[in-house]
Amino acid sequence: MLPKIIRYRLARKKIIPCGLPINLTFSVTNKCQSRCRTCSIWAIYEKHPEKKNEELTIDEIEKIFRSMGHIYIFNISGGEPFLRPDIAEIIKLACKYLSPGIIHIPTNAIDFELVGNKTRQIIDFLKSDFPKTHLTVKPSLDHIGDKHDNIRGVKGNFEKVMTLFNRLKAMQPDFPNFHAELGTVISRWNVSDIEEIAAFVTSLAADSYRNEIAEQRFEMFNTKNSITPEAEDYEKAIKYFVSHIRANMKNRLFFLRLTNAFRLVYYSLAVQILKEKRQVIPCYAGISNAHLSPYGDVWACCTLAYEKSMGNLRDYNYSFKDLWNSIQADTVRNDIYSGTCSCPLANQTYSNMLMHGPSLVKVLHEMIK
Repeated sequence: MLPKIIRYRLARKKIIPCGLPINLTFSVTNKCQSRCRTCSIWAIYEKHPEKKNEELTIDEIEKIFRSMGHIYIFNISGGEPFLRPDIAEIIKLACKYLSPGIIHIPTNAIDFELVGNKTRQIIDFLKSDFPKTHLTVKPSLDHIGDKHDNIRGVKGNFEKVMTLFNRLKAMQPDFPNFHAELGTVISRWNVSDIEEIAAFVTSLAADSYRNEIAEQRFEMFNTKNSITPEAEDYEKAIKYFVSHIRANMKNRLFFLRLTNAFRLVYYSLAVQILKEKRQVIPCYAGISNAHLSPYGDVWACCTLAYEKSMGNLRDYNYSFKDLWNSIQADTVRNDIYSGTCSCPLANQTYSNMLMHGPSLVKVLHEMIK
């Protein structure tokens, strides 16, 4: 990892080429049954049903993965990722060509039977062929009971989240590297109730509880929607997370202690970014991290997404390396380097922290204190 960090830091300063990313997010589909107040991806195929046929095929995905090097974190996103019928095959190809150490999949849990069956299939494959790979499946929980259903736009969704979560927990004894998580998108509709939601999650004994800020992202077609909580409200809300994580750090395995230490430092950075509206630590989007859209577009991040695409892999004969080293990709990196954008995107901020010495010192301090 250290050689990668050094290379990325030099690449950001344009001293050497950036090399390939260590963190890949792949939005495998834009299909979604949710009608979330924080996201409008679900509306794409209602307005443009023909675009369903433009999503990458499994053969195209294999060509892309084959052109990439080893990555450490493979995030699968959507839409609802499990609506992709070949989701298990995509993960098999990722393991074959990308060799990720961590695979992370969120889900709305609406089709809990489908998600449970596919997760079982993925676990069986990893257990047999890639037993050291960590897999997390994270049902989304934005509130409790009907309030969750109201934010997510689907009646009965909360009960389905609970059903799926219990099924996921039951799978854990079969594969120690499988983690059943829960996650909350903190928006203006639930920011005042985060302590209540978090206390409920604690009672469920989730392996981990993640939260992220509801953001205006070009990927989600929500840039005109007022969804992000005020910085002061968010700062107040995350105090519970901070105290809860610190109180339970010593009882966690090393992997989970490390993850939680990163989160503690992230929360502080996120508040600062929201307040100051600037890159408070250098951003390595488009260097350490890449995002692949369902249609083959490569983005530096999902916040910029279609607004500042690096290009489409179909135009590069599915060669990730050729697109990654293109003039268009460098143009996007230059825009990010100049500081024209800022956001508290969790996935990217964690990578930024890896490249930032003072942040790593804070992470270490949180782990040992």
